[in-house]
Amino acid sequence: MSSNITLYSWPTPNGIKASITLEELGLSYKTVPIDISTNIQKEEWFLKINPNGRIPAIQDGSQRVFESGSVMLYLVDKYDTDRKISYAPGSSEYIEQVSWLMFQMGGVGPMQGQANHFRLYAGARSDYGIKRYIDETKRLYEVLESRLKESPYLAGDKYTIADIANYSWVRSAPGSLEIDLSEFPALKKWSDEIGKRAAVTKGADVPQSGRTEEQKLEFSKNARAKIDAMTNSDKY
Repeated sequence: MSSNITLYSWPTPNGIKASITLEELGLSYKTVPIDISTNIQKEEWFLKINPNGRIPAIQDGSQRVFESGSVMLYLVDKYDTDRKISYAPGSSEYIEQVSWLMFQMGGVGPMQGQANHFRLYAGARSDYGIKRYIDETKRLYEVLESRLKESPYLAGDKYTIADIANYSWVRSAPGSLEIDLSEFPALKKWSDEIGKRAAVTKGADVPQSGRTEEQKLEFSKNARAKIDAMTNSDKY
């Protein structure tokens, strides 16, 4: 489908939510890589697109859209006329879809993001921080597990942006946090099935970072080892 969309992103759990949605909708788009390790997202030109200095963001003609959940909702509201990956506004399934999308935005993303910080990136070791946020991530996975035991997808019988949003974070947990998804059988089955979708495979590598999956796993392994070698700074 023809469009005038430019995606500003990097292949992080939040970033690929936008690119997978674009790929699932079959939209044409241009990509501007935003390597967040260089702080390019804090430069003045990008702050005009997203005042919060975060990825992903898009421009659709003169319209800017920032925050990953807003990007996803914008794309399906405007372009998913066949309701391929969304439910019609006003339906009960639509409310369920938005609820699970917000569950990711307010729960899985922030909590797993903090787990990643303390386990991989912190400048000092905190056993308290590591345990707190990994435990909370697992608790949220139990919520997803409970839902997926009763429903094939989060919003109902159809794969939607709610699944894309949560999958984009769940997929990274084994490699980054060593969370064994086999502890959550329904969640693992759901994740494995979504990961086989062609649009997901393609969207999860946009923009290309130049690192293979093996290199990403090695990075996480080395980052955890660095944290483990630190003296615990936990004061609680």
